[in-house]
Amino acid sequence: MSTETQSLALLNTAAFLLCVSFCAYVLSILVFHLKSGRSRGGSPDGFDWHIIVPCRNEASVIGDTVRRLLCDFPQATVWCVDDASDDGTLAKLAAFTDQPRVHVVERQLPDARQGKGAALNAAWRRIEQSLPANADRTRVIVGVLDADSRLDPQGPVALSGRQYFGSALVGAVQVEVRMLQCAPRRYAQPTEVGRWGRLLIRLQDMEFRAPIAAMQSLRRRTGSVAMGGNGQFTRLSLLNEIADQHGTPWHGALLEDFELGLHILLAGGRTEYCPESWVAQEALTRIRPLVRQRTRWAQGSMQCGRYLGKVLRSPRIRNSATLEIAHFLAAPWTQLLGTPIYVACLVVMSYYIDNTMGGLRGWWNSGGWGVPPLVLVFGIGPFALWGIVYRIRCEPQLSIPKALLLGICHWLYSYAQSLAVWLAFARMVTARTDWQKTARAADPQPQPAPARAVGRVAVGQAAVGRAAVPAQPRRAQPARRSGRNDGPRSIRPPRYLSHLSHLTTPTTDRPAIAHTRK
Repeated sequence: MSTETQSLALLNTAAFLLCVSFCAYVLSILVFHLKSGRSRGGSPDGFDWHIIVPCRNEASVIGDTVRRLLCDFPQATVWCVDDASDDGTLAKLAAFTDQPRVHVVERQLPDARQGKGAALNAAWRRIEQSLPANADRTRVIVGVLDADSRLDPQGPVALSGRQYFGSALVGAVQVEVRMLQCAPRRYAQPTEVGRWGRLLIRLQDMEFRAPIAAMQSLRRRTGSVAMGGNGQFTRLSLLNEIADQHGTPWHGALLEDFELGLHILLAGGRTEYCPESWVAQEALTRIRPLVRQRTRWAQGSMQCGRYLGKVLRSPRIRNSATLEIAHFLAAPWTQLLGTPIYVACLVVMSYYIDNTMGGLRGWWNSGGWGVPPLVLVFGIGPFALWGIVYRIRCEPQLSIPKALLLGICHWLYSYAQSLAVWLAFARMVTARTDWQKTARAADPQPQPAPARAVGRVAVGQAAVGRAAVPAQPRRAQPARRSGRNDGPRSIRPPRYLSHLSHLTTPTTDRPAIAHTRK
């Protein structure tokens, strides 16, 4: 066999294996997604709810978001973390200084703008300091919302169900994500964009509510549900346990939400996905910001690859979860590998078309007619079917032709992710790890920072109403063990479950969260 023939055989085999493995994965998540059911809610009164809203130049949206949270969630405390904004965000937050349930934590340069994880850690410290020493941290639920988000008003009810925080075993829950412009009419945000902008909004909504939701449905079966950057809820006791081991709950990866989920699983916690509730966020209406956002996500996924060894060795993560996590961590590298393989296939096919007697017609008659069906089944089909799934599960008012067209557009839309993976790889090679915030089209131009507002505090303080609570010393870190046991390991339950024996009977006499008000 000639070298040319061997090379072509190797190229065809690699392309075929990549296509088959991708189609098999799509089929598996689709089956589990269509079989997933719904669960009943519970009573949110058995928990203390704290919602963190990280803010970096969010003046255009933060006021409405805080007002909605105060109206929709009277039982929740809102923590807004200003990350050295220069667009008037602090001036907007100053309007809530008379609200005892709104706290503002200000981060200043050079400590600020170190990524979303650092901002969340600042809020975590303030929440921990605001609680009485004898408060039951297993009943304190910490949620994370983006500054442009709208949370389902029935969210706490759904999250309190027996399948979620009503179970003593569940440590964290991720709710469904959808686009604000596609939310129910009473929640939807009117947006004046052109036809292509509306299509991009719809594609993002379908992406989160169909293929990503289906991935989470599979993860529910494997025990590896991933946390998202928006709409994640975690027990404070579990965040504290992770901090005791690693210094802080959130760490330096650009995909800090997925990184947190890995730490939860490694700590022995159970993560869940809640399709009964949702969080709506503003969709991007232009390709450039979308690619920038996906580049950050892809690079964060690559950074999380350093945890693969710990996942493989952990006795607390079952085999099915390990396989799913390994598949996710390998996905960007598989895309990097697949791109030159598919490009090479196109080059070879073009070469044969050009050198076949009769040109394109001769190539077609000599067997080339079999290529389009393969492209349809292995290339377009796995993406296009999500348009039908989206219509069945989410948007029944869509006609079948529109759903099919939306699915085909989803195939073209996926190439933005392929571009983002290569940009992320370039950033990895050049050691660029800066966190780039995705700007909105409606955001105003940056303005000088406002004068110091009453009621806001610096990094070392926490705002409670109009009074500032001095910062407490950092949590003491336990001494790390050295050496290794030669004997068999005993698997102990995670410490965050130590006070959960009475969770099945929610109490009403839990310690109240003290607020200082002028």
